[in-house]
Amino acid sequence: MAILDISTYTGLSPEEAERRLQQEGYNEIPSAEKRGVIGIVAEVIREPMFLLLVAAGLIYFIIGDFQEGLILLSFVLVIIGITVYQEQKTENALEALRSLSSPRALVIRGGLRSRIAGREVVRGDLLLVSEGDRIAADAVLLAGNNLMVDESLLTGESVPVRKFPGTTEGERKPGGDDLPWLFSGTLVVQGQGVAEVTATGMYTEMGRIGKALQSLEREETKLHRETARIVRSIALIGLVLFATVVIVYGITQEDWLHGLLAGITLAMAILPEEFPVVLTVFLALGAWRLSKLNVLTRHVPAIETLGAATVLCVDKTGTLTQNRMSVARLKARGQEFACDFRKDRSLPEPFHELLEFAILSCKKDPFDPMEQALLRKGCDDLDGTEHLHQDWELVVEYPLSRELLAMSNVWRSRSGDEYVIAAKGAPEAIADLCHLGRAEETAVINADVEKMAGEGLRVIAVAKSYFRKKELPDEQHEFSFTYLGLIGFADPVRPDAAGAIAECYSAGIRAVMITGDYPATAQYIGRQIGLRSVETVVTGPELESMGRKGVAGTIGETNIFARVVPEQKLTIVEALKENGEVVAMTGDGVNDAPALKSANIGIAMGGRGTDVAREASSLVLLDDNFASIVAAVRMGRRIYDNLKKAMAYIISVHVPIAGISLAPVLLGWPLILLPVHVVFLELIIDPACSVVFEAEREEADVMQRPPRDSREHLLDRRTTLLALTQGFVVLAIVLAVYLSAVAGGLGTPETRTLTFVTIVVANLALICTNRSWTTSVVSSLRSPNKAFWWVMGGTLFFLAAVLVVPSLQEIFQFAPVDSGDVLMAFVAGALSVVWFEIFKMMRRMNIQAGSAGGS
Repeated sequence: MAILDISTYTGLSPEEAERRLQQEGYNEIPSAEKRGVIGIVAEVIREPMFLLLVAAGLIYFIIGDFQEGLILLSFVLVIIGITVYQEQKTENALEALRSLSSPRALVIRGGLRSRIAGREVVRGDLLLVSEGDRIAADAVLLAGNNLMVDESLLTGESVPVRKFPGTTEGERKPGGDDLPWLFSGTLVVQGQGVAEVTATGMYTEMGRIGKALQSLEREETKLHRETARIVRSIALIGLVLFATVVIVYGITQEDWLHGLLAGITLAMAILPEEFPVVLTVFLALGAWRLSKLNVLTRHVPAIETLGAATVLCVDKTGTLTQNRMSVARLKARGQEFACDFRKDRSLPEPFHELLEFAILSCKKDPFDPMEQALLRKGCDDLDGTEHLHQDWELVVEYPLSRELLAMSNVWRSRSGDEYVIAAKGAPEAIADLCHLGRAEETAVINADVEKMAGEGLRVIAVAKSYFRKKELPDEQHEFSFTYLGLIGFADPVRPDAAGAIAECYSAGIRAVMITGDYPATAQYIGRQIGLRSVETVVTGPELESMGRKGVAGTIGETNIFARVVPEQKLTIVEALKENGEVVAMTGDGVNDAPALKSANIGIAMGGRGTDVAREASSLVLLDDNFASIVAAVRMGRRIYDNLKKAMAYIISVHVPIAGISLAPVLLGWPLILLPVHVVFLELIIDPACSVVFEAEREEADVMQRPPRDSREHLLDRRTTLLALTQGFVVLAIVLAVYLSAVAGGLGTPETRTLTFVTIVVANLALICTNRSWTTSVVSSLRSPNKAFWWVMGGTLFFLAAVLVVPSLQEIFQFAPVDSGDVLMAFVAGALSVVWFEIFKMMRRMNIQAGSAGGS
């Protein structure tokens, strides 16, 4: 290859470059600042749930209950600590993913070559780019030799594009061959060139996408709205009860001061302060559990949104595929061989020569992904044969040109007396080199090319020649080439992509492929992964011509969008959201960032993803494994299910506590529950709802049911009704035990003892039955959950202790009771949830009957 002549270029003077640097600023795109501990804490304490928690603790201090206030405020510190730790872990992981220094650039200034930091490149600089360089700024190519650039960072497509010198006229956009534009962040995979910088920093193509990101605001999540609704509901209930008790007590007892104290006490007793604790603990621990699945959580409330996702928009390159070109098909001597990427299939002999000369047409250590694929294939199938020539000397390279889209390498063997020439390139160019003039010959080749291209393959042809003269010709046409065959390349599908897509469908999640590639390639990949309705494809230009209404009408039936540019990806995501879909979007390139930020759940790739994509996302896949998305959705649904169970349990367990506290005030009975009893019950409730239910495994059908309605409340009518019913049934049984003890002539301490045993056992029964809303208690007990057994064992141990240890009996104001009465209270508490077990059994029978009828 001819060495590029740069002697005529002088570039900017150092003084002019410094002036432009001061005037226009550094060549960098401002990224989101790393959040410190203070910033994270400030975000946490602004949450309504924490404000409620702090307010509840302060009220306990005001009414003199310092112990409960300290316990409550200690929860605040613990949860803040967990959240800060998780958020800092996320920020540190993202910081590690960022480049530690800006790429350096080789420029010509004052006629001299100088290597400078990429951030110091200015508009008008002359860049010298060559194989392996990351381009520092947007530029126009002034001169070049065989220059090819990987623009997948911007286009999402892994196939490099050819670059030829040109002027600054015409539309500047990435993608497409034979254009002069070079873009910041893209990679030179072949050749060399001189380019003049036309834009830096925020004015580059990457910077333009960054500006689009700044104009997008992340939507408030459903969880935030739900939290605010719960806070308002709790405040209203507390206010109504407070006013009711004060008025009733003041009128009936004519003691307004004690009525005021009674109202405050009851309001605080009924206030389920566990709500904010549970909401935060579940999300913080959910983020921790996702991190164990290699899913990093940047926006914690997105965990809850995962369970409601209805559409998954998938960027093809690097997400469904490996973003690594591989040899997929060989065609030679009238035979065809399909490579299935397995090592156990040897390459048949008729294809050895085709692969041999394809490798000889490559560089020994290439950057070009197709050449890398050919070398890998050679190592796999020709290693140890006479078809690999490590000791041959490369004499001359003939680069491809605009006139002839083919390139040749001339080799000299150590012992041979002739040159060996290997050529590869566009099939029509190789046919021209081989002088295949007969119509039937070209027709066969064209038919093979069309067939392979229709399967989504990138096709090249290969030829060989031998030359005995000492002086090599100036042009490739002067060699006498022999046509060898065709090679088709594909970006292989990720091995687990098809299974992940299938699981998405079983979970009622629609998959949509969005790509900048050709429709045929997208359809081929779609068939491989089992995508539905692959026959219907909408291209970017078609999308552009539809208008807003047209897009809204098409979006519900189309699962493949091809030849799409970044702005159109954003259009697709927003149209889906306008149609009521909850959209999850995956991606790894700069081109995906606006859509990632606009989506309800943006999921970026951590390994091959860009900083811009990661900062725009809610979740980051650290292992770049598409199947991890399914695991994340499963975890999101599990967290939401368990959150509902915990909320229902909190409501149901507070009903008997509030009821048994309110009844004596209204009916003039002796007080049954004292503050020490409520503290004991809270010691069960708090770990039960925040640890036991959080650790509960997912229901068996969690990925076989459709996504929940995005309009569904965390505490919907059905859940609230079931919880209240459970609570009132327990209250009725507790009152029955109390009245039975009174009727039996037992004193207040003995009655209090039996009533308390009933409440505690009923509480444990509520935990057991609410672990699963579909399976029986017996099945739930077989499901592993260490936290459950710790809570059960600890509660029963301390209950036994307060019943038999005299000093504890005195603290709790209990009295010894007959073991038969204790057994009766124990059985009564356990039976309080039998009706719910019957309800679950009947529901299972109805579901099974419906399934049998449907089949």
